[in-house]
Amino acid sequence: MPGHELASRRGIATYVTLATAVIFLFAWNGPTDSAARSQGDTRDAAAARGQRQFQQSCGFCHGADATGARGPDLVRSTLVAHDVKGNLLGEVIRQGRPDKGMPAMSLTDDQVSDIAAFLHARAAEGIESASVPKAYPVEKLLTGNAEAGKTYFNGAGGCKNCHSPTGDLAGVAAKHSPIELQARMLYPGGKHTTAVVTLASGEQVKGPVEHVDEFVVALRDASGGFRSFRRDSVKVELQDGLAAHRELLDKLTQADVHNLFAYLQSLK
Repeated sequence: MPGHELASRRGIATYVTLATAVIFLFAWNGPTDSAARSQGDTRDAAAARGQRQFQQSCGFCHGADATGARGPDLVRSTLVAHDVKGNLLGEVIRQGRPDKGMPAMSLTDDQVSDIAAFLHARAAEGIESASVPKAYPVEKLLTGNAEAGKTYFNGAGGCKNCHSPTGDLAGVAAKHSPIELQARMLYPGGKHTTAVVTLASGEQVKGPVEHVDEFVVALRDASGGFRSFRRDSVKVELQDGLAAHRELLDKLTQADVHNLFAYLQSLK
């Protein structure tokens, strides 16, 4: 019995020690996590106030999202990058830049600090994100003429040779956000290479390529089935469906891009 009691006491002591350590860790980490969350909430609130102040005082020149309009883009500004809590921005805001058409503004320290928080938040978004927001305003992209785009689509662009506004492009503007549609127009994604495999018997199998290397070609046939062939026993012809797109990129003018996008955006 004494041996059992001693083992039991040791087990209880170990349990109490572990429980105390866990409680200590929670007590230690709790305020730290809470303080971090509180600091983050404070920054978010300042950025939200700064956005409203920026749009009211600066948006007419620098754009509501700070990406530029009549004035320069501030998201990629070196001044914003070197600014710390408004120490550089404040001077520019209060003194203005008359030589560049920027008026001086009488803003408080808190207002300047909030605007700085907003601009730093926008710069951070730009660094952290590799894509343009899906909610990008279509008005910033729709600068072309839809009728001129339609003429280009059916004429010089040669788009009608592969696409149809009543076929594969029917309702295309409703399927994608404006920025996605423009990106797809210029740089289509997905698999576009087709393989035509001629067997020794003369039979041909054609379909989108799933895999191809020096030794094997694999494709999906007309029924959707996966087919694989050794290249040394068949004749293989690879057809690049994006060849025309790549050739067109070298010929497109800025006006062509804007007009063609305006036409595609009308296909809803």
